[in-house]
Amino acid sequence: MQTRPTRIADVDALRGCALFGILVVNIGAFATPWFGLGLTDPAFPGGVDRATHFLVALLFETKFYLLFSFLFGYSFTLQMQAAARAEAPFVPRMLRRQAGLWLIGALHAVLLFHGDILTTYALLGIVLLALHRCGERQALSLALVLVAVCVAFWAGMAWLQSLQPEGDTADNAVAMAQKAASALAAYRATPAAVIHQHLRELNDIWLVLLLVQAPCALAMFLCGLAAGKREMLLHASDYLPLRRRLLWAGALAGLPGAAFYAWTSVYGDSQTWQVAGLAVGLATAPLLAGAYLALALSLFERLRDGTLFALLADTGRMALSNYLLQSAICAVLFLAYGARLMGSVSPLGALTLAAIIFCAQLPLSHWWLRGHAYGPVEWLLRALTIAAWPRWRRSRATYL
Repeated sequence: MQTRPTRIADVDALRGCALFGILVVNIGAFATPWFGLGLTDPAFPGGVDRATHFLVALLFETKFYLLFSFLFGYSFTLQMQAAARAEAPFVPRMLRRQAGLWLIGALHAVLLFHGDILTTYALLGIVLLALHRCGERQALSLALVLVAVCVAFWAGMAWLQSLQPEGDTADNAVAMAQKAASALAAYRATPAAVIHQHLRELNDIWLVLLLVQAPCALAMFLCGLAAGKREMLLHASDYLPLRRRLLWAGALAGLPGAAFYAWTSVYGDSQTWQVAGLAVGLATAPLLAGAYLALALSLFERLRDGTLFALLADTGRMALSNYLLQSAICAVLFLAYGARLMGSVSPLGALTLAAIIFCAQLPLSHWWLRGHAYGPVEWLLRALTIAAWPRWRRSRATYL
């Protein structure tokens, strides 16, 4: 595997695209306490509200964090190259990096957003470190097993759910309504109440991370690792047949599976069907994420010399800073840190806000990187990784 001292612009631009998709999903968790409870927010039961939920579930939920996970695995190989160029031991560098990422994620989860993914990435990154010497075929086979086991688990849960009496389902709906009302009151109260509520919800959300996101994220880590070893994104034009297959798989299986997941999530009144839809969604989301990857690479070939591509690449180059900034803005807008808008913004309004926030981040990232070598949080994480202070101001050198 050759070492190259330059950044891969497509990787950065793909991160920029993934950031938008992640924001579209995450802002829903800020906007309503009913997010993830399997019930419609009674404040927004209208046709447009549900159609917006359907669109987000169809195109964004369970897809863009997979794309970001793939890029995490791919970037792992770039970190290997960076360590080789510096003639530094790779394992200690990565352990420091993962420890720093976990600490940042823990602060993010407690202060801003209980749905943080960084702590999960930090722990899974250590697993990837243990597996990074495995061959490409082994990595892809293990990824397939992880997704299959996760899908089988949730299919089994759907079957078990179907055996429950109807009365249990009604009691569960009442409990979820009470949970949503309690969360809304806490998030609108005081900053201290927000932190306390985050800590309470972390007791529940770790189970979701373990049983839904973690297996699929690790699977995509491994796919990204295999792709990185072949330097696929450095030579994307050499893989046109693979990209076409990804597009077809996304269109023929990924999109129908996403439609079933979205329909059962938004319009399904039965929890059994909702869990079954989740199983189908988890099975097909990697295919749609792969189609997004292939489509983005095709668009980049046409836009590479344009302003939009440059803005996306700059935004993705400081993806960690932008991810945290997104949460900070949403926390100020929706929680007791600021405007307390939770529960009062429609799904369409939240989607519009996501687009506005991301569009503001594009020129902001470009402006920052005109004078700085890294995003502010990237600079801190790099300092922890290399155990030294990296350059703060930008120079003509190209950085990894």
